[in-house]
Amino acid sequence: MLSRTASDLYWMSRYLERAENLARMLDVSYSLSLMPQDGRGDGLDELAMPLLITGTLDDYLERHGPLHGERMLHFFALDASNPGSIYCCLQAARSNAHAVRGRITADMWENINATWLEMRGIAEQGLGRYGISRFCEWVKERSHLFRGATFGTIMRGEAYRFIRLGTFIERADNTLRLLDARYEMLGEEIDELEERTARSYYQWSALLRALSSFEAFAESYRGSPRTRKVAELLLLRPDVPRSLRACMEELNLMLAGLPGENGRPAQRLAAELDARLRYTSIDEVLDEGLHAWLTDFILLVRQLGNTIHTSYLEVA
Repeated sequence: MLSRTASDLYWMSRYLERAENLARMLDVSYSLSLMPQDGRGDGLDELAMPLLITGTLDDYLERHGPLHGERMLHFFALDASNPGSIYCCLQAARSNAHAVRGRITADMWENINATWLEMRGIAEQGLGRYGISRFCEWVKERSHLFRGATFGTIMRGEAYRFIRLGTFIERADNTLRLLDARYEMLGEEIDELEERTARSYYQWSALLRALSSFEAFAESYRGSPRTRKVAELLLLRPDVPRSLRACMEELNLMLAGLPGENGRPAQRLAAELDARLRYTSIDEVLDEGLHAWLTDFILLVRQLGNTIHTSYLEVA
């Protein structure tokens, strides 16, 4: 497969996954901002969380000044001049899909094209009329539909593998960043206090819901969400679809199935990271320090993404 085609497929799926992850992040931050803040502010800190996680806070402050709820929601969701907005992610995904229409199925193209057309209509209407929670649910639904069309209609060849690579490299990064952000917001002292604070319960529950893992947690553990349980579920459980372990297993599998010698560095790194997670216990993670461990793995996932790019996606 040509590097240009592989790159378009990879980034098409990556931008779609990013849009969904941004919607999940925005939905949970908006919901938490509406809750009583217990003397911790007026909810703007919660709404600023997506800007902090995505590294767009400075850009927002430069363009819009002090934090303001409605302006932040628009900037993060519908701002066509913000490359990190959901609007721009869906626009980029559609552009990449258009470039490879001959390599994806009609169902996939129709889904992503319809998503973009509807996105333009929502942007014209504005979040004030459409509703932020309704908008986030719509983004997640359109992403689910695209993945369903992909899984159900495309041949299991190289195109499928590059699409899956884009999805899971983005998902792994998002899971790590969300977990790290929530842990840092609660503070290092939460291990001693969280069992008896409502704030930590709602923060951890919101994180689990944002990653569609609340039901998995309830099925796997007893009691309220706590650091140890949540971290183990989201990092090391292979049966949780959005866990880091599940993402790395899928990345390792997809890379191992690609032909050629150029991909060996990416294949080797993916196998090493998969093995590291397979044989790591939650005690080892917590002994190192959760924040330090997450920061280290965020860099490793970025390194894997860069290695995939140099191995397969660079245009000669």
